[in-house]
Amino acid sequence: MIKTLCNTFDLSFRETPSHDDPDKVRTIVAATGFFSDEEIEISVELVLERLSRGVASGYHFLFAEDDSGKLVGYTCYGPVTGTESSFDLYWIVVDNNFHGHGIGKLLDGKTVELVKEMGGTRIYAETSSRDQYEPTRMFYRKAGYHETAFLEDFYSPGDGKIIFVKKAV
Repeated sequence: MIKTLCNTFDLSFRETPSHDDPDKVRTIVAATGFFSDEEIEISVELVLERLSRGVASGYHFLFAEDDSGKLVGYTCYGPVTGTESSFDLYWIVVDNNFHGHGIGKLLDGKTVELVKEMGGTRIYAETSSRDQYEPTRMFYRKAGYHETAFLEDFYSPGDGKIIFVKKAV
């Protein structure tokens, strides 16, 4: 485990999911208020898939916990099948009570380092074009991602998909 100080929080980072992580992930993803029930279940399914199949699942995680063991944020990422060095950032979520303390930035930075160690050169992140997701888009921009594609009406009429990319350098 890596220990670091993030403002006033002592955080530990780990990559290996534990059997209580599906419930922890469900809790923090649901609490954001951004995701549908189906999306929440997908976030949990990815953890379960990793627990079941290990690295062969293609899903990698980075979990951030405070000094009491509470999950305060996580990323889920993995190589894009059929590419040489592209990765998807499937999820980056920070507990609502811990927003504004740089935890998302730390998670993203550490995830980029892990992607580089795996030979990755580009990381793709997708989000909705709905106004509700403007803070998410601002986060990606501040973290060094740039918008590379917009797919109009992708999720539903009026709700497009915005794809961001960041070089893993």
